[in-house]
Amino acid sequence: MECLDLAPIKAVRGTVTLPGSKSISNRTLLLAGLAAGETLIRDVLDSDDTQHMITALRALGVSVSEAGPRALRVQGAGGAFPVKQADIFLGNSGTAVRMLTAVLALCDGEYKITGVPRMYERPIGDLVDALRVLGARIDYLGNEGYPPLGIHPAQESPMREVSVRGNVSSQFLTGLLVALPLLKQHTTVKVVGELISKPYIDITRNSLKRFGITVAGTGYAQFAVAGDARYVSPGEIHVEGDASSASYFLAAGAISGLTGGGPVRVSGVGKNSVQGDVRFCDMLERMGAVITYGDNWIEATAGADAIARGKFTALKAGCGHIPDAAMTLAMVALFADGDTTLTDIGSWRVKETDRIAAMATELRKLGASVEEGKDYLKVTPNALRLTPNAQIDTYDDHRMAMCFSLAALGGVPVRIMDPRCVAKTFPEYFDVLASISVQ
Repeated sequence: MECLDLAPIKAVRGTVTLPGSKSISNRTLLLAGLAAGETLIRDVLDSDDTQHMITALRALGVSVSEAGPRALRVQGAGGAFPVKQADIFLGNSGTAVRMLTAVLALCDGEYKITGVPRMYERPIGDLVDALRVLGARIDYLGNEGYPPLGIHPAQESPMREVSVRGNVSSQFLTGLLVALPLLKQHTTVKVVGELISKPYIDITRNSLKRFGITVAGTGYAQFAVAGDARYVSPGEIHVEGDASSASYFLAAGAISGLTGGGPVRVSGVGKNSVQGDVRFCDMLERMGAVITYGDNWIEATAGADAIARGKFTALKAGCGHIPDAAMTLAMVALFADGDTTLTDIGSWRVKETDRIAAMATELRKLGASVEEGKDYLKVTPNALRLTPNAQIDTYDDHRMAMCFSLAALGGVPVRIMDPRCVAKTFPEYFDVLASISVQ
């Protein structure tokens, strides 16, 4: 297996221009494909996940063409996709699988959705159950409750209210909200139990609004889409920089600041971001970082108290609102003064890998004591230093690779296995990290 040996990084400082948000890019691509009219999408992320979405849209009869650097032109279908029979391969893109399953279930065609083996371990049963209430005909082609899926033309259904559990993945609700305008009937979705990852539903509602769809409802327990809702292109749309990717560089700026490095500024996301992962900065501040915001940038370094102690303050926090960026907090915990406990992270279990188990295993290689539970992780750093020359397995998970690159800021070399897995969301990650590094 390919590996990348990172030498100890003495310090980081400088500015990083972020790639486009994966969450916003894939939502925008799909909505542009469904909308009436042509959409010019600027600053769209170029990654494995977005390429899977683009390939799927083209297979479904949507024209997607390049329109300059980081720009795409999408000619929308104005409703259901015109191609009525297709096999769609979506790799390990959970967002694409959940959204396209819901949309294709209401497109009156014969479709097959497949992916990589890990995708067949990621649950989708709650979404399928909800879609079946609305008349969808979906078969499991492997294990019950999981992809791959066979989708057939839907039957008429009198049901205009559907329920979905909220404690497994917010992507189930996102898929329903994106698909409901195709029903052309006023439909209500009720969330059963507590909804996790609420900020991602905010991204979904904001994206829908930009394409002319208003999702009614207050709070996160019930949502409704009107019968006359139709997707309409906004003409031109810009994709925000990825706040999850920002967490690695902001954490690097804070960690480096402990020993005279930093600050690091990320450009492309700012104080008014619609992405929930910007609240990672709140957690970083609680640990002793200094965060500065602009309209389109955020900057991080270490605060005076943390510099004086040479360590951050250990943290105990619920992280259900920042499930992806919370992984970065587990790395910052290696530079803290005690036990850091991250809770409400049960969704990590059904991501690209079982991230709770994976983080625990790899953090131990760096000398940390780690306790894991069903939905929590407690990290106790080695009081002396990180273990040098740790070989970090990444489990074909882009965020594992990016997170553990931060270990090099602890003054030790580290080996990252399968570094190319970052192509899922940030193909140039290691080059960008090197550009702000001082060896």
